[in-house]
Amino acid sequence: MNRLCRILNISVPIIQGGMGNISSPHLAAAISNAGALGMIGAGTMSPPEVEAKLKTALEMTNRPIALNIAVSVSQYTKELIDLAIKYKLPSVSLSAGNPAPYIDCLHNNGIKVMAVTGAVKHAKKAAAAGADIIVGEGYEAAGINSPLEITTLALIPQLADAVDVPVAAAGGIGDGRGIAAMMALGAEGVQMGTRFIAVKEAPFSETYKQRVINADDQETVVIGRSINRIRRVLKNPFIKEISDNEEKGLSLSEYSRLTDEEHHMIGAILGDEEKGFCNSGQIAGLINREYSAEELIKTMIGEMYQTIDRLRKLRTL
Repeated sequence: MNRLCRILNISVPIIQGGMGNISSPHLAAAISNAGALGMIGAGTMSPPEVEAKLKTALEMTNRPIALNIAVSVSQYTKELIDLAIKYKLPSVSLSAGNPAPYIDCLHNNGIKVMAVTGAVKHAKKAAAAGADIIVGEGYEAAGINSPLEITTLALIPQLADAVDVPVAAAGGIGDGRGIAAMMALGAEGVQMGTRFIAVKEAPFSETYKQRVINADDQETVVIGRSINRIRRVLKNPFIKEISDNEEKGLSLSEYSRLTDEEHHMIGAILGDEEKGFCNSGQIAGLINREYSAEELIKTMIGEMYQTIDRLRKLRTL
């Protein structure tokens, strides 16, 4: 066990991405039961909605469950912090905003803090404010992303050099080779979202799952550059319309409406690609089958050790 596993009380160095409003307690619990860290993403949901998901997840596992709060997205950050305290969650992930105002409160209640960032500057500030783990997210990742567009390959070694706390790598990791690669760059674990879409316990539409499984390396697209609100998604008719309108001068308010959680739910849960969208990272092109959460995690850890062993043998050449 490395520092990240010890801090999070998990047996394998894998963290589930938040997934916002489509996060599933069944998926989170299955991931935790497999030795990784399952997570409920608060997204834009109300505290009662988040609490219902948390309660269900906690009833399905005796392993740690985390809560992701997108600070600049949710209007209920304080109430969600209170929920984490109420349910004595061992860790909270803070993303899409400044984590500093909330760290002391969480620490005072025995809760570890993961701060998600896409830049070294922000990671340093989060670590200085007391974050226990830095999650470095490259722009290969799904969904809302840093407008700086720093890749995971470039970001992770710089973060590992810049902060003394453990770093987890996010964006572009879909198998054990990816985990081993991130470890080689200085990370002590990984965070994955897209890879957990095509998992048997995930309650997403079959359309979404099959789109990910059948994806090639060019199946995702970034939208929102013109208004500095980038998001990586699967290509579909709804996204094509947004892209076309963006070229014509789509306003921030209209873009925000079209990329809200309601349209995300329509695409991801209902499978309607004419009226909604699906987040996806670039790693979708590597995914070719559906596993259970336990099968996937065991397979990835096995692949990680195989990769490390293969690299060790290079010393004899």
